[in-house]
Amino acid sequence: MFLPKAIFCRVFQTAFRLALPVLPYREPVIINSCHDLGPVLKKENVDSVLIVTDAGIVKNNLTSSLEKALENQKISYTIYDKTQPNPTVKNVEEAFRLYNDSRCSVVIAVGGGSAMDCAKAVGARVAYPSKTVGQMKGVLRVLKKTPLLVAVPTTAGTGSEVTLAAVITDDEKHDKYAIMSFPLIPSYAVLDATLTYSLPPHLTSTTGMDALTHAVEAYLGRSTTAQTRKLACEAIKLVFENIETAYNEGNNYEARQNMLLAAYKAGEAFSKSYVGYIHGIAHSLGGKYGIPHGLANAVIMPYVLDGYGEKVYKKLHHLGVVAGVCGENDSIKDGAEKFIAAIRQLNRNMSIPEKLQGIIKEDISEMAAHAEKESNPLYPVPVLMTAEELEQFYYKIADWNI
Repeated sequence: MFLPKAIFCRVFQTAFRLALPVLPYREPVIINSCHDLGPVLKKENVDSVLIVTDAGIVKNNLTSSLEKALENQKISYTIYDKTQPNPTVKNVEEAFRLYNDSRCSVVIAVGGGSAMDCAKAVGARVAYPSKTVGQMKGVLRVLKKTPLLVAVPTTAGTGSEVTLAAVITDDEKHDKYAIMSFPLIPSYAVLDATLTYSLPPHLTSTTGMDALTHAVEAYLGRSTTAQTRKLACEAIKLVFENIETAYNEGNNYEARQNMLLAAYKAGEAFSKSYVGYIHGIAHSLGGKYGIPHGLANAVIMPYVLDGYGEKVYKKLHHLGVVAGVCGENDSIKDGAEKFIAAIRQLNRNMSIPEKLQGIIKEDISEMAAHAEKESNPLYPVPVLMTAEELEQFYYKIADWNI
């Protein structure tokens, strides 16, 4: 990377890290079930709610317990169920209009990260009705108070129930970007493992690997704190101990609840320490081709960890010990390689491919430029890379043998 730009990136990241102790981070209040949420909302004097979700969630009756809880408290509700796997500006605008038309005062997201991202962006639009979604992308562009936001995750992966970020796709420009502001952190999070029972194995695996990616990138970055390192390690241990059980035994309450906890801890860690190039690349693939975020992260992760090289060996060795895939007596290099190999093995055990289909060679330069722009200077990556250097990863993960 051009030296002046590298210096700018590191100065920017250092300034942000130094500011961490005084930034207004907060944690949502955790509620154990939708039934318990009803009285909480009544106490908040809520009378009308917009539920943001998707058609699959509604089809599987995963909003029924929430609807019953609202009805018991005589709280009216309207459901927006058109959220796409990579929520679009159109989704946000449709839900925003429904929020206004129904005179709602609270937004409840039910689903995975997509529903929560869409709901957060709706909240931002309520706070800034004269601004477009695109005008609020980036860091600290939403400063006004947003409507009360409740997150009800039905997947254990994104950790969006505790983060300040909403990732939105501009389907006209084929661009994917993040809105990151403190008012977007949900006020309440409902962590109920029974809501994840109907999640099919392939989504259990990819959303779980999404949580692992969050924890790994949060730990590897240069803006960590003792708290975020602890959270990341706890999340990584929980994922390695529970993800395959959750994948193979969908109704295993303990494994499902532990995966929810892992996603929450990883979300809290990366909301303060940020992510890295894995996410930058995954967002570009999601924006261009609609590739699900968790799948993209799972496939990309071992390649990028390899690409960072010896700069991350010591940290990866420690994560290998935490995950139980290497020992303290392993060399730093061996431990790091065992951890990366264990990630690849997790993917194989859960039928996650090593490469992604549908990548077009002529698109790679554009996607790499998007990934570089998103990542630098914001993400405190262990090794700075240019767009040209990032291009290598698209070639490595592309499955053109079809």
